[in-house]
Amino acid sequence: MMTLRRWCAVVGLVSLGLGILGAGSGCRRDVTTQAAVRTVTDAAGQPVAIRDVSRVVAAGGSVTEIVYALGAESALVGCDASSLYPEAATKLPQVGYVRALSSEGVLSLRPTLVLTVPEAGPPEALAQLRASGTPVLTVPADHSLEGVRRKIRAVAQALDREAQGEALIRQLEADMAQVQTYLAERPARPKVMFIYARGQGAANVAGRDTAAAEMIRLAGGVNAFDFEGYKPLTAEAAVAAAPEVILLPARGLESSGGIAGVLSMPGVNQTPAGRNRRIVAVDDLLLLGFGPRTGQGVMELARLLHPENTSEK
Repeated sequence: MMTLRRWCAVVGLVSLGLGILGAGSGCRRDVTTQAAVRTVTDAAGQPVAIRDVSRVVAAGGSVTEIVYALGAESALVGCDASSLYPEAATKLPQVGYVRALSSEGVLSLRPTLVLTVPEAGPPEALAQLRASGTPVLTVPADHSLEGVRRKIRAVAQALDREAQGEALIRQLEADMAQVQTYLAERPARPKVMFIYARGQGAANVAGRDTAAAEMIRLAGGVNAFDFEGYKPLTAEAAVAAAPEVILLPARGLESSGGIAGVLSMPGVNQTPAGRNRRIVAVDDLLLLGFGPRTGQGVMELARLLHPENTSEK
């Protein structure tokens, strides 16, 4: 008959053996996953617990771009229609547009994490995703350099890539230092009218507290309008604003029929910009995304606003 002491010894050996076997099995993955759990604060100041980043859906072009810039693109299983950079993102399964997401489409990809921006919606879709148990992290997305830093840090923390995130921020700061050096030698501050248009329909112009206005300021220009947000373009407003430069997203310029199409918009041909055909465009995401390439976008716009001084030394 086995004594109590021998029985305890056998149990101990069996437990030790199971532990060794478990080290190479799914048991260890469970422990590792639990150890990697981290909490990230979202744009609303709420904590989001993240346990698994093996299957990520990104909704918002700048967020998708950050995932790639962090070197974490292998985790992406889908993104939204605004994710146009890098080109590889356009090959991923689509889950709708960031403001009109399909919860069914997202869930069909079996995501372990959804990364998005505050303007994502509709609210019902986001509620369905959260109700399914899928963590949804809405990252900060205010249109400023500090907003870019916060956005990068939130995504980097979620994906456990803080070091890579800080490297992106250092590059942003280096890019902006180059912009400041460039502008210091070019004191002129042209008045700029930003037009948001898609096709030949109604066009809107940007006032303060918009991504366009902040980019114009950073690039050494003055926004033509002082109202808040966007308003429809009218001939009276365009003529009164008297912009020296007209700025559009590249896709907007193309869909509007190029420079000729813009000149046909209300009042444009009666402005200094229209008479001098000073109509410029920058890639949509580079101009309005406030992502990791923001410094590059600001420099590109600064060169367009100061064409008489663009020769390299």
